[in-house]
Amino acid sequence: MSITAKLKPASLAIGALLALALPWWAGDQYQLHLAALICVYWILIAGLNLVVGYTGQLSIGHVGLLAIGAYAFAILAGKFGWHPSVAVAAAGALGGLCGLGLGLPSLRLPGFYFAMATMAFALIVNELVLAQVDLTGGGIGLPGPLFPAPFDTPQGFYYLTAALALVVTLLSWNIARRMWGRGLMAIRDNPVTAQAVGVPLFRAKLVVFVFSGVTAGVAGALFASLQSYITPDTFVFELSLFFFVCIIIGGRGSIIGPFIGVVVLTALPELVAPLAKLGHFFYGLLLLAVVLIVPEGIGRVFELIGERLRPRAERHDAITPDLPRLARAIRSRP
Repeated sequence: MSITAKLKPASLAIGALLALALPWWAGDQYQLHLAALICVYWILIAGLNLVVGYTGQLSIGHVGLLAIGAYAFAILAGKFGWHPSVAVAAAGALGGLCGLGLGLPSLRLPGFYFAMATMAFALIVNELVLAQVDLTGGGIGLPGPLFPAPFDTPQGFYYLTAALALVVTLLSWNIARRMWGRGLMAIRDNPVTAQAVGVPLFRAKLVVFVFSGVTAGVAGALFASLQSYITPDTFVFELSLFFFVCIIIGGRGSIIGPFIGVVVLTALPELVAPLAKLGHFFYGLLLLAVVLIVPEGIGRVFELIGERLRPRAERHDAITPDLPRLARAIRSRP
């Protein structure tokens, strides 16, 4: 077994242990809240990454699906008294259904027009939330119900979000590493060639878009519980751009890159807390630096560092010519 093959499981095990022990080494409850928020964001972005990073569809309206999942959870668990776990499942199913309804007409549009369609969808959702005062509370909003024990504490809720984030990661990784992932990247790089070799363009894009709707719905439910109270102002369009930028900064066509992008961009406000007024400036500066210096994303930097630390063993097989056979072939020539 190669050194790389030995170290990769070890690295994953160390990362899992650090995540498991985070409630004990976190400095305060706010850091635990931030870690849970990273997990919630990643649940949405893991599904969105298959749409943007693998199929190349410019979806910038997933904040609308996040809002649908959040309000569905708040209404079902808060007003109707459903169990939170059932409400989360229903929010995910509703997010997938809305993704299907949005994807059926809009995925046939070219890139820029598809992006505009998703943006319009997010704006429509926001206006509907404001208009349905009896159901959504309008501009006042709704409280986000808490989960029952043992998930009613910051530590328990963090473990819940981390577990769901792990499940979504495994699902998206399983899709990306098989022939489905190769087909999605073929659609992104050259749709004409992909269709020529038998890749079902529309069906593949629709399946991953519905999957991203499910993950957005689940993330919205967890987001509502984490925030404790949601209003239409919570789901601003800048949040949708945040999701999109996380994928671009992390790197398209990978799983670990966008996750690193989520961690960096979510933790960035804390790193520049003394310069809070310049938060957007640092976001823009980081995006500009990545696009100009590392256009393949931050994830590619970590891959290059790993290759430097663990160089691949190259095989050099000696080629021995078959001289007797060559001599016979020369003699047999007329």
